[in-house]
Amino acid sequence: MTAPLPATTPEPALRCRYGTADDFAVDEMWSGVAAFLGGTANVIMQLSLKPVAYGVMDSTVETGRVDLHPWKRLRTTLTYLAVAMMGTEEDRAVYREAVNQSHRPIHSEPGAAVEYNAFDPKLQLWVAACLYWGVVDLEERLHGPMDEDTAEVFYQYAARFGTTLQMRREMWPADRKAFAEYWNTNLATKTIDARTRAYFDHLIDLKMAPRPLRVFAPFQRFVVTALLPPQLRDQMRMTWTARHNRLAVALLGAIGAVHGRLPKQARLFPMNAFLYDMRRRHRLGKPLL
Repeated sequence: MTAPLPATTPEPALRCRYGTADDFAVDEMWSGVAAFLGGTANVIMQLSLKPVAYGVMDSTVETGRVDLHPWKRLRTTLTYLAVAMMGTEEDRAVYREAVNQSHRPIHSEPGAAVEYNAFDPKLQLWVAACLYWGVVDLEERLHGPMDEDTAEVFYQYAARFGTTLQMRREMWPADRKAFAEYWNTNLATKTIDARTRAYFDHLIDLKMAPRPLRVFAPFQRFVVTALLPPQLRDQMRMTWTARHNRLAVALLGAIGAVHGRLPKQARLFPMNAFLYDMRRRHRLGKPLL
């Protein structure tokens, strides 16, 4: 039986430069370029919370491990994002149950040095906060600062990152000022130990990918370094100079200029394709993960 979604507050109807909240989320934020550029950096942010890191690294659900099944994990993650932000309430309930089934075995054993549970809503709040922060940061790097109305509309809408799972709506900080306090306070406590750093380096350098694709590893390392908050960049022992920053600003500005001129369906790809595929799999009775 599908568990009911946590109670949510209706997204605000405030108009902004992109239209309604739904227009903004769908039309701008869920492009393939944002997903692929920001994905690895966001994973590092999420896993800087040690229980999240160890829950991922020690997971016994091998089919969902990015180091063992990178393409399947990519599909699962991008589908979750597409469903959370573009899906209907029915889509969210269906995918929530599928993710819950995968998450049930993910918990620490008694006496473990790091305790974790994939159903912990506090951990999900941190993951949702990382997703929101990363999306806004990359959006503004690609297209420039958001106006206040747009920023507030999307902030309230972005609670869906967490409420699509077990995070209760009231756990999401009330406004962007409260979020900034939560983010800055919690980010300051994050450390990356040697084991987690080695795991991240494996992902950044595409060690899990076929050898021909590893030619893109230097580019990925550059983008990941550019998109990490400075504290986590230091924790990863990455070098970042003023020259690197100028190159990143120029690169992301150019990508944003091209992206903004694409037709809507092209901007949404592949997020629209992942949402369609999830609905097709559900209709045919096929596994969603």
